[in-house]
Amino acid sequence: MASVASTYARAFADVVLSAHLNADRCIAELRALSALLAESSDLRRVWENPAIPAEQKRRVLDVIAERDGVSMQVRNLVAVLIDHRRIHFLDPIIRQLEKELDARLGFAEAEITSARELGAGEKREFEAQVGKLTGKKVRARYGQDASLLGGAMVRVGSTIYDGSVKGQLERIREEISGT
Repeated sequence: MASVASTYARAFADVVLSAHLNADRCIAELRALSALLAESSDLRRVWENPAIPAEQKRRVLDVIAERDGVSMQVRNLVAVLIDHRRIHFLDPIIRQLEKELDARLGFAEAEITSARELGAGEKREFEAQVGKLTGKKVRARYGQDASLLGGAMVRVGSTIYDGSVKGQLERIREEISGT
C-alpha cells in the first residue's frame, strides 16, 4: 500500500510544482473529496463498483468537481484513481502527498506539546526556534499535556527536543540513581 500511495503522491507533487499550483489548496480539495467519499456510502459504492463503467463514475466526479470548485488537476488525479480502481487509496495518498510536498518545499512538520495553552507570540517564537534547529520552514501542530508541569516538548520527525519540567526532573532522577 505504501508504494502505491508513494507513487501517486510523487506524481501528483510533480504536477503541483510544475503547474505552480497552490499546494495547500490542492490538499484541501483532496481532503474535501475524501470526506465526501467517507460520508456517502452511495458515492463509495458507485466509485468502487467494477460493474459501473468508468465513464459514468467520471461524470459523477465531474458534477462534484464543478459544484465544489475542484481544480482540474485534482479532478484528474481522482479520475485516475477511479479508473485504476485505487480510490480506496485516497487517504494514504493525501498523507504521502503532504509529506512529499513538505520535503520538496523545505518544510518541517513539528508537534509542539506544552503544559499550557500557548499565546500567538509564544507559538511564533517556538516556530522560529525550530526553524533555526532544522534549517527549514515550520508547520507546527500544537497540543497540551498538563503532566509536563511546565515547558514544552517538540517532535520533528523522529527527533524529540524535551524542554519540559517533567523531562528535566526525569534526567535529574536518572543522574542521581546512576551515581
